[in-house]
This record gives sequence, C-alpha cells and structure tokens, in this order.
Amino acid sequence: MPHDSHWQHWHEQYAEADSALNRRLSIVRAHIVHWLEHRPPGEGRRILSLCAGDGRDVLGVLGQRPSDATAVQTVLVELDTCLADAARHRAEDQGISNVDVRTADAGNTRAYADAVPADLLLLCGIFGNVSDEDVRRTIAAVPRLVSPDATVIWTRSRRAPDLTPRIREWFVDAGCEELAFNAPSDELFSVGVSRFTGAPAPLEDETVLFGFATGLQPPGGGQ
Repeated sequence: MPHDSHWQHWHEQYAEADSALNRRLSIVRAHIVHWLEHRPPGEGRRILSLCAGDGRDVLGVLGQRPSDATAVQTVLVELDTCLADAARHRAEDQGISNVDVRTADAGNTRAYADAVPADLLLLCGIFGNVSDEDVRRTIAAVPRLVSPDATVIWTRSRRAPDLTPRIREWFVDAGCEELAFNAPSDELFSVGVSRFTGAPAPLEDETVLFGFATGLQPPGGGQ
C-alpha cells in the first residue's frame, strides 16, 4: 500500500466529531471495554487486530486503563507504513508498552502466526474492501485464529447489496454465537460482535485470507 494511499485520508474523518467513523469507533471501543471488564480473572488476554490502521480503537481503550495496558498482549497488523508508525507513536505517547505493531499484510496469516490464538480478534474496516469470497474465507478461518470463548469484533457497511445478513450467518457456520449487532438506522455502518463457541483448529504456516480491492466501497462508507 503506497504512502499516499487514501487510507490515511480516510482515517482523518475520525477527527470529525459527528462523522460516521467516529460513531463507529465509539461503538467498537465500548465492545472492547466490555470484553476487558467481563473476561474472567486469569483468562487469556491476547488481542489481535488485523488492518489495525493507527490503532485508535484498541489503544484508545488501553490508554485509559493502565492495569489492562500492562496485562494485555496486543498485536496490531497494518500494511500502511504511516498508519503503522502513527500506532507506534500513539502507544508510546499513552505509555502502552505491551503492544507489537507490525507493518505487514494482514491478509496473510504469516504476519501474525505467532500471535494466535487470540482472545479478542478485531476485523474492523476489512469486509467492505475485499471480495465476498474473501470475507467468507476470513470468517471460516476464525477457528484457527482464536482461543475457546474468544470474542470477535467486526464491521461492515450495509450499503446495497447488504452483505451483513450473510456475514452473520457465516460467523454462526464458523462456530460463533452472536453477542451484538449494532446497525444505526441513520447510518450505513454496522458493528458485529460474536463469541467463538466451537472447537479451535491449528493454523497453517501461511494462508492468504483476503486481498484489498479498489472500488468496492468509497472512503467513508463505513467499511
């Protein structure tokens, strides 16, 4: 992904207080907080965020929770160099030391094979930018990416043709139980949360789950 890709400009919309991205961010953060507060003591606390951008969802929460910031192992995977650097600076500025930001292709499991199984998996900003088949392939890989009872948070625009009904079914097929589905009536974005209740499977050495495609969703579409 080039340095001047539209992803950096897309992230600038977070600065707009009333933007759809900012509203979506607040919902994602609330689900992260809920996961942190309801994870049983002693249970695993490993977070993996794919296509993590500048990490403001995860880091924005951990920065306000010092005890969790030290207890949680976090891996953020982002291909855009500038966004990945911004995540590193954000973690440093907030004193979050237990974070590994990897400038790598999150579509290839080789980039984070040593970071699974995750107890919280974030798939935000992905499903509106890849093919439907890649979405299905990524969801089908959840048993190989997470631990028992793990939580998965995902996002997708509901712009026609709305894929979210099928996405929710695919998560069930992958052994997940839906915990929440936020779909504001005045916006197109949606945020889904599922709990993995199936049997984990080993991760293969290298699997390509998805590749970003242009023209699927315009920037700001609540991918």
